[in-house]
Amino acid sequence: MDGQMKALMKHHAGRGAKLVNVPIPGIGPHDVLIRVKATSICGTDVHIYQWDDWAKSRVKPPYVFGHEFSGEVVEVGSGVSRVKVGDHVSCETHIVCGKCPACRKGEAHVCYNTEIIGVDRAGCFAEYVAMPEDNLWINSKEVPHEYASIMEPMGNAVHTALSGPIVGKDVAVIGCGPIGLIAVSVAQAAGARRVFALDINPYRLELAQSIGASSTIHSGEVDAVAEIRSHTSGYGVDVVLEMSGHPHAIQQGFSMVAPGGRVSMLGLPTRSVELDIANDVVFKGITVHGIVGRRMYETWEQTAGLLESGKVEVEKIITHRFSLEEFEKGFDLMMRGESGKVVLFP
Repeated sequence: MDGQMKALMKHHAGRGAKLVNVPIPGIGPHDVLIRVKATSICGTDVHIYQWDDWAKSRVKPPYVFGHEFSGEVVEVGSGVSRVKVGDHVSCETHIVCGKCPACRKGEAHVCYNTEIIGVDRAGCFAEYVAMPEDNLWINSKEVPHEYASIMEPMGNAVHTALSGPIVGKDVAVIGCGPIGLIAVSVAQAAGARRVFALDINPYRLELAQSIGASSTIHSGEVDAVAEIRSHTSGYGVDVVLEMSGHPHAIQQGFSMVAPGGRVSMLGLPTRSVELDIANDVVFKGITVHGIVGRRMYETWEQTAGLLESGKVEVEKIITHRFSLEEFEKGFDLMMRGESGKVVLFP
């Protein structure tokens, strides 16, 4: 498809972004062109927008960023067979090689050669985006585009929560950013006994309460570990879902997990974290699971099923909606911590 499109570009090595006109991307024989109907802002996008140390070390402006979206297929390459024009799709944002040892073992989510759209290559804060057919998930047309746009981060929450048994267990979600909030709802939907939501942001703790957290704990006002133990007969929780990446919160997570429990870690600390390995890991006999991305495509099956079931509180988790032109409002809310998920409409 020829022509121009509006797109949000990380235009320089500094704070901010700029709405520009750029050519509509071309597609190869195994690619698909998608008209973006809804795209959501991720914490990674905020890092890029703010131009922090991680962004400085990873991305190379100028380029179109953004990596969470849903849309409608408008053009397919000559070698495309599974996806057709008119399909509603979401996207697995990790483009993998299919040839490395991890991919050959069915562990493509930890591919040695992963490229991420909106980070390593052009993204989806635009009217159109081109993607390999293999990375597309075909959605039910009954699912609103704004809901489908958060399937990628929802997949992170699903992967983290369901990386081990959860039915009938006590679960602590540490960090109630958008993915943490989704994890609260996923854990409830998956049959957890109780879900404790921990954060230092009152707005997000209120959101967690509204979507079904059994109890919310302000970690800046009380001893979070003592509070958890007071609710669990002194034993701690069976499962910790660590979404914050904050070093002190990570230490608390290992302290509050019960013997024989599980700690699944998605949050990314910005510095090294000191842990009491002997007492909080070895002698407890716990399982520690590092989470990256989504399992391809087991997690997508689970995520689609949960989304279509209506058991995850997506309507409450998506708190703000703006046009693409109003991107500054969305980023401002995210940076202030006064939102759940923010969706932009090109």
